[in-house]
Amino acid sequence: MNPTIQPSARRSPSGVDVSTQRLVWLDALRGLIIVVMALDHASNFIARVHPGEFWGVPLPVYSDAGQFLTRFVTHFCAPGFFFLMGVSMVLLTDSRRRLGWPEARITRFFVLRGSILILLQLLIENPAWALGIVSGTIHGTPPPGGTGEMVLLYFGVLSALGAAMLVWSFLLRFNSAVIVALSAVAILATQMLIPNPENAAVPYSPVLRLLLIPGQTGIWQVFYPVLPWLGVAGLGIAWGRMIRHDRNRAYRGALIGGISAILCFTLLRLFGEFGEFHAMTSGWVGFLNVTKYPPSLDFILLTLGVDLLLLFLLSRIEAQVQRWAKFLVVFGGSALFFYIVHLYVYACVGVAFPNGTTFGVMYAVWILGLVPLYPLCRWYQQFKSRRPPESVWRFF
Repeated sequence: MNPTIQPSARRSPSGVDVSTQRLVWLDALRGLIIVVMALDHASNFIARVHPGEFWGVPLPVYSDAGQFLTRFVTHFCAPGFFFLMGVSMVLLTDSRRRLGWPEARITRFFVLRGSILILLQLLIENPAWALGIVSGTIHGTPPPGGTGEMVLLYFGVLSALGAAMLVWSFLLRFNSAVIVALSAVAILATQMLIPNPENAAVPYSPVLRLLLIPGQTGIWQVFYPVLPWLGVAGLGIAWGRMIRHDRNRAYRGALIGGISAILCFTLLRLFGEFGEFHAMTSGWVGFLNVTKYPPSLDFILLTLGVDLLLLFLLSRIEAQVQRWAKFLVVFGGSALFFYIVHLYVYACVGVAFPNGTTFGVMYAVWILGLVPLYPLCRWYQQFKSRRPPESVWRFF
């Protein structure tokens, strides 16, 4: 979602809102994480290497530090997307209230947009993944657990974002303390309710898959269950309300929260067994190698902590970002468009690499793939900005 703050409902004669003031640092952070996310997908489609950190199977073993770091830096993307979606829901709610939208209409907007995200996952995104599967062999991804039939319904990050938006659209009326409490319960419940690894092959019901337990049951395959990511989005809602009332206080909160989260992660890894689904192995790679599907408490503390620190840093250097990293702002301002298009760019290029390639070549292709995406995203961002708030394009 692309948040706006609108100090007034001033509009042009054509009906297009002209009072939009974008938050540059927010777009820049979203742009940064989506560019890094593209690296992960380039690894999948081009190098044909894509490790998976599932709850019921051993964590990946990496041949060298470079391979681990290529995967590790992308872990910060999904938590950033969900957190920023929560922030965006708050900011967009405020902007629509200033335009005179009643609460019921705002709720309908989020319900419809969440539903569209789920449909985009099933109808538009999934064929790109299928192209990657049929065009070559992908190494390093262990079976997520469950049954091994042909996957026809894959639920990834877009469907989880849509489902989280659907749920929170009905809960935005709650105060921030309640939202933070519900978010903490969702994250901790995931940590405590995930079955033991010896149950990884159990074909849990599709409902349990969608809510909590990643894996495959029949034709259903779920990588992003809703419950833990619902908690991350809820924390974003609470922080978005801080931004609305006092930006400087919110920025300080991001700094303190980021440092605190990383400190808690470190303490849990050093002195506790709670917080992770796998036993920690030796070395710095073992220390940082944590479970993503579903996100363990350690995963969320580490990744969201870094995301909060990046958010604080970008808010401090907003002018420099606007001057020297405008491409990040453009990518972040058209994140959904980027997400869909980049999958097909790398999936199509990946047809030329059925057996994969070196990481050096993959990195070069990743960077080259960003080049055509920039003018496309800039065009789409300008196109959408000219649409009125009631336009169907605002859903994308």
